[in-house]
Amino acid sequence: MKILITILLMAVYLTASAQDDEESWNRYLDQLGEIEDVEGTGWASAHEILSELAAHPIDINSATRENLLQLPFLTEQEVEEISEYIYRYAPLKSLGELAMIRSLSYEKRQLLLHFIYIGEEKEQGFPQWKNIIKYGNHTFIATGKVPFYERKGDKEGYLGYPYRHNLRYTFNYGNAVKIGIIGAQDAGEPFFANRNKVGYDFYSFYAVLQNMGRVETLALGRYRLGYGCGLVMNTDFSLGKLGMLTTLGRNQNNIRAHSSTMQANYLQGAAAKIKLTKGLDLSVFTSWRKIDATLTDSGFIQTIRTDGYHRTQTEMDKKNNASQMVAGGHLNFFKKGYHLGITGTFTHLNQELHPATAALYRTYYASGNDIWNASMDYGYNGSHLTINGETATGSCGAIATLNTLSWKATSELSLMAIQRFYSKKYYSLFSQSFSEGGRIQNESGLYVGATWQPSRKFQMMAYGDYCYFPWPRYQVKEASHTWDYLLQMTWLPEKWKIGMRYRLKRREQNNADATALEWNTQHRGRLSVAYDTGVWSSHTQGDLAFSAADEKSFGWMLSEQLQVKYHWLEVSASIAYFHTDDYDSRLYAYERGMLYGFNFPMFYGEGIRYWLMGHVSLLKNLKLTAKIGTTNYFDRSSIGTSYQEIAHSSMTDAELQLRFKF
Repeated sequence: MKILITILLMAVYLTASAQDDEESWNRYLDQLGEIEDVEGTGWASAHEILSELAAHPIDINSATRENLLQLPFLTEQEVEEISEYIYRYAPLKSLGELAMIRSLSYEKRQLLLHFIYIGEEKEQGFPQWKNIIKYGNHTFIATGKVPFYERKGDKEGYLGYPYRHNLRYTFNYGNAVKIGIIGAQDAGEPFFANRNKVGYDFYSFYAVLQNMGRVETLALGRYRLGYGCGLVMNTDFSLGKLGMLTTLGRNQNNIRAHSSTMQANYLQGAAAKIKLTKGLDLSVFTSWRKIDATLTDSGFIQTIRTDGYHRTQTEMDKKNNASQMVAGGHLNFFKKGYHLGITGTFTHLNQELHPATAALYRTYYASGNDIWNASMDYGYNGSHLTINGETATGSCGAIATLNTLSWKATSELSLMAIQRFYSKKYYSLFSQSFSEGGRIQNESGLYVGATWQPSRKFQMMAYGDYCYFPWPRYQVKEASHTWDYLLQMTWLPEKWKIGMRYRLKRREQNNADATALEWNTQHRGRLSVAYDTGVWSSHTQGDLAFSAADEKSFGWMLSEQLQVKYHWLEVSASIAYFHTDDYDSRLYAYERGMLYGFNFPMFYGEGIRYWLMGHVSLLKNLKLTAKIGTTNYFDRSSIGTSYQEIAHSSMTDAELQLRFKF
């Protein structure tokens, strides 16, 4: 073990600048994130998808509208203007030409540089297979995480060893072909043992072909879908309330590879998007897969599990013990800025879904063997006005509707409003959209937001959101309300980036005795200052949290991150001190990590977090990344609970990643 630690430290200190710079787009994600986003699986999914797009960027000279719509931070108007510019002036000679696209802000242009490149001119349409095989790019990534501590489950309870690791292989040829395989293992899961006889606990296989004449996209294996506003079908992701301001409520029409280690929220089979005629396309999909489920004694599915953990025998017994068949399609018409779509899905479960409804909030959860949903999405995309919406129903016999309106009042000011109504009886197994409660059910509300950017160096974003829940929710015994307000400002003087954020949220919840509702008021603030000379950079951040309900809770955190780049050398290091009264005033902080790694750790109590990371280029196409980090708590003698309990006040992890391109 001492030898391993020595190797890790040497890899960190003797590093070369080798990894693509992920700092900017990771900071962008952090800037848009709120606690609800980071705690949900959607944010982890968003990070993995952006990592994949950054690792395999889009050739801007051969990019189609469909390629550009994969970038979740672009508005429909921005996609249209980029597509038109490429059509008129391709091939682009420099990415600096993006400055000619008026709708793109300076910040979005800088962000876009991480996901596109200028490639060599290739043949029009789908390339020849001999060229694909000869000139395609291969990427192999191996990642491992080693804990220098022992959990309770490692001694008794877990079926496997304490190491987490995964392998990725991707083959791609420009924007036309992408094929990959992923094998992933969580800490504590058996490897080549128990029910994992073929090695990894989770595998994902996928192939996506694009621009094949009338077949715009063909996906085989595991894939994700997103249609309309996501009220019926969205296994992709959403960027949350602040993200809606950056995309102006853009509708979706995506087929994407499931190039993620996440073991839920994907389909398995085939999907295709076919161009029927100019302005009219049809998407069809079919899927069959095993799913994890908690079964009752009668054989009913009580819950569909999505965490993907198979560490204990109890968790392993729930692995793949039910199956799910899905089929459906999406017909989409678009012309001169107008679009109209129809989505239909049918889902069959081999065992009846029968949730436990003893708790009142589960009364209207999805149930039965067969579930269908249908919706109509609609909208108009103009240079100043954008309207999008979707209205859905299904076998539940109820409706859900979401409608957005955005208006670019001036070149500096954009306004947006979102109305949603999700019946307490509505459900869809694959819905994911704008919401406060995390489910497309039992919610109605109104959101208004604004983005003001009077100059390239200053931007202000703000929103207010009111939400009403007519039926009881988890830990809320009756109808309730939530108010949510946020103000964020960013100032970009030369070499500096200064950000400020304040959020006020008030929501009703049960009091301590669960006899009545009380208001829980949360205040959260952030001030960050970043400085970048090109050789070295620093990022200083202060976070505050205050929560008041039955009891008051206060927390704060101060963090500093440094990065040095000098010819062949790149080293990153960070230290953060946090002090919160309890979990209610918990705080999050972004930190750099491995490619595809989701690094927004949560802190509460009192302690310190520090880490060191670097990159080394062993050969021209071989890169090594290493990181070692420690969290040391001052207010406890153990960390975690149950099988995750660590009988120490500190925990240290080391991570290694090897990336080979050829």
